[in-house]
Amino acid sequence: MSLNQTPNGERVHIALFGRRNAGKSSLINAITGQDLAIVSEVKGTTTDPVYKAMEILPLGPVMLIDTPGLDDRGTLGEERIRKARSVLNKTDLALLVVDGRYALSDFSLENEILELTEKKEIPTIVVLNKQDEWQDSEKEISAKGDICVSAKTGYHIHELKELLAHKMPSEEITHRLVGDLLSPGDFVVLVVPIDSAAPKGRLILPQQQVIRDVLESGATAIVCRDTELEDTLKHLGTKPRLVITDSQAFASVSQNTPDDIPLTSFSILFSRYKGDLKTQIQGIAALETLEDNDRILMAEGCTHHRQCNDIGTVKIPKWLQQHTGKKLIFETSSGGGFPEDLSPYKLIVHCGGCTLPPKEMASRIAEAKDQQIPIVNYGTLIAELKGVLKRSIEPFEQ
Repeated sequence: MSLNQTPNGERVHIALFGRRNAGKSSLINAITGQDLAIVSEVKGTTTDPVYKAMEILPLGPVMLIDTPGLDDRGTLGEERIRKARSVLNKTDLALLVVDGRYALSDFSLENEILELTEKKEIPTIVVLNKQDEWQDSEKEISAKGDICVSAKTGYHIHELKELLAHKMPSEEITHRLVGDLLSPGDFVVLVVPIDSAAPKGRLILPQQQVIRDVLESGATAIVCRDTELEDTLKHLGTKPRLVITDSQAFASVSQNTPDDIPLTSFSILFSRYKGDLKTQIQGIAALETLEDNDRILMAEGCTHHRQCNDIGTVKIPKWLQQHTGKKLIFETSSGGGFPEDLSPYKLIVHCGGCTLPPKEMASRIAEAKDQQIPIVNYGTLIAELKGVLKRSIEPFEQ
């Protein structure tokens, strides 16, 4: 990802659904004005969801998702359909693409998707494609959809983009990462440990996004390592409004931060921003109910090369077993691989979700609640294990 790009998790996710050869890929190319998607007359060219980050006027930064056909066949076809439907969990705006020539014959699969988008409260546009190939009954066909287009000739593509902008979820900011806790002129100290797991030559995405939100608030961000925090606070000359730390350094940072300075972590900020902080705090109670051989799901929103002292597969499992005194079984999921059936697990420990769209993070938490599986966040869990949970959530209690 370019340093100047909007993070994928902050983009509006627009997914295209429909049968094979309805023209989903052609429509993406027409909307973007580029040959981004492979187009073929062969049914089933798109075999997995394909993600394309774009800037589209007048929409702004979006993530377009091209999904497999809903009428795919065979065992692999069923798996592809399952993946296509799972995309709904991260969709902010859905395009249901229909080959207009067959719109009157069978609308059963399309109705099934419409029922799902309505249930999930996802704004949906029914697009009747291939207008250039209609022979007759144009008025009757057009009554089935919101707009008639031709990806081939460009007919009504401009109007479709205007409709997308109209249907787009509101951009009004109702919550912030940290900006709602700050006033212009405040100082914020960000504690960023530099160890073997830290990426070379850059900050990780949560740290970048918090810095940006601090600056947009008119406040000043001061970044230091955990080993320099004590000296930084002594020489700052004024009390910072907030100290934000990497969760792994909670113990030492809490010890070196005076009690009258509010303290929290990047991961807890993201739990509040993209998830459900209250639910992930309530999940902490499950620690006292764990027994030997209970299964714990360690869930991460991104995929990355795991190092020898990885936070999700090494550090947290070690701390959990030390805290509970139990022999626990840990399983991991990453990227889009969040399990549908959560019943095997007694606890879900999720990362901050900085790379996930808010819709998908909310969906994961909702699934855990529906299946009555406690879910916690890396930050809330580590704060509890280090004895600083109460202090780390005090900045939000007002």
